[in-house]
Amino acid sequence: MFLNRIKEDIDTIFEKDPAANCLLEVICCYPGLHALLLHRIAHKLHGWGIPCFPRFISNVSRFLTGIEIHPGVVIGKKFFIDHGMGVVIGETAIIGDNVLVYQGVTLGGTGKETGKRHPTIGDNVVFGSGSKVLGNITVGNNVRVGAGSVVVSDVPDDSTVVGIPGRVIMHKGRKIHQLQHNVIPDPIKDALHNLTYEIKDLKKVFKKEVGVSDDAFEEFEEGGGI
Repeated sequence: MFLNRIKEDIDTIFEKDPAANCLLEVICCYPGLHALLLHRIAHKLHGWGIPCFPRFISNVSRFLTGIEIHPGVVIGKKFFIDHGMGVVIGETAIIGDNVLVYQGVTLGGTGKETGKRHPTIGDNVVFGSGSKVLGNITVGNNVRVGAGSVVVSDVPDDSTVVGIPGRVIMHKGRKIHQLQHNVIPDPIKDALHNLTYEIKDLKKVFKKEVGVSDDAFEEFEEGGGI
């Protein structure tokens, strides 16, 4: 069973990372794989109630890979951490199947609360570089979290989250390849763009109503009139 899971983890890397060239390279040079294998051992020991040693394995894994996964984290199938440096996943996090995590991602808590205090992640989710998902929230299936986003509330299925705090953008069936996590909408840019055109339209109406020429209006603006 454990060997089958290792084979599945390796196959997942070849499936999701175009830079993976050969088996030896994946086994020797992918810290995300090393951290995941060590976590699976630590998680099993944690489930048996063995004290201290699972955390020791987790600490060794962090030292070797730069990735910190608490032994209590539940991780599904086909989980892949690409690059991995700076990834932190808290104790009560639950992660579904086919989840892709880039470097600098945090699945953490929001304070010193007890009990379930970390996110629950669905299937087929992508976390862009540097994104943070905090608290006992649920991220649904088929979700993409944009790079640098900070998510502090539930995310519905089939959606994209961007910004600080994270804002949900529904794609209405539009499919974007999961590795293209930089191809995300920018609602603030879109809003400013719309405001620019609205201001231009208002200026046209103002000039027409007042009856001033374009040159006179420009002088009026330069003089601080508007």
